[in-house]
Amino acid sequence: MKSENNDAARAIIALVEVMARLRAPDGGCPWDLEQTFRTIVPYTIEEAYEVADAIEQDDMAALKDELGDLLFQAVFHARMAEEAGHFDFADVAQGIADKMVRRHPHVFGDADMRNADEQTDAWEKQKAEERAAKGQQSLLDDVPVGLPGLTRAVKLQKRAARVGFDWTDAKDVLSKIAEETGELAEAMDTKDADRIEDEFGDLLFVLANLSRHLKVDPEAALRRTNEKFIRRFRYIEDKLGERLEAASLDEMETLWTEAKKC
Repeated sequence: MKSENNDAARAIIALVEVMARLRAPDGGCPWDLEQTFRTIVPYTIEEAYEVADAIEQDDMAALKDELGDLLFQAVFHARMAEEAGHFDFADVAQGIADKMVRRHPHVFGDADMRNADEQTDAWEKQKAEERAAKGQQSLLDDVPVGLPGLTRAVKLQKRAARVGFDWTDAKDVLSKIAEETGELAEAMDTKDADRIEDEFGDLLFVLANLSRHLKVDPEAALRRTNEKFIRRFRYIEDKLGERLEAASLDEMETLWTEAKKC
């Protein structure tokens, strides 16, 4: 174990040194030198999604590569912060290590062992204490704005549910979906683009709530459906070939039905 830790430490030091060289004013990479926190954010988000994609594909070779790319993003941000005098990568690594120790007293301290639900409750309590220490008043204050919309909706709802602001039965959420669908239909009749967007957002928010009650990750469910759509549409493409653009909707619907049976 000690040898493995040493290997990991050497590899991290090498990566930090590579990043420092890329950002060196004298002889560094012009592209890397031009970057800021804001310009790098899209790449950070993209790399996180590519990690998720590698996991979905069960591709361990790709996962190793994508985790490296994501780690590089953390090193990149930390390097820019160090240059500005805020913190360095060591502060980042030590900070998360300390946080994990603090949030797992049943592992690193003398607290009683917890099951998964008890750990979740304790984790939320600890995060609430940390929010208070930072001067954040609302339960919702630290839910990141940059999260994908459905994911953020679920996190907001989970926070509200912790103080009882929630439906007790998933079927009640289905009724709310029907209500929101009706309001969207009314908005469509008005042809008011702003109202339509507002009502459509309400419908998506309730759908995210249903996913939470059903213990379904909405992003994962949608990714799964996207892949299913791709498989079925490719079936249509393969069957129609060069006739694809000239085919009627009825013909494509027939092939879609066939694809569903494959």
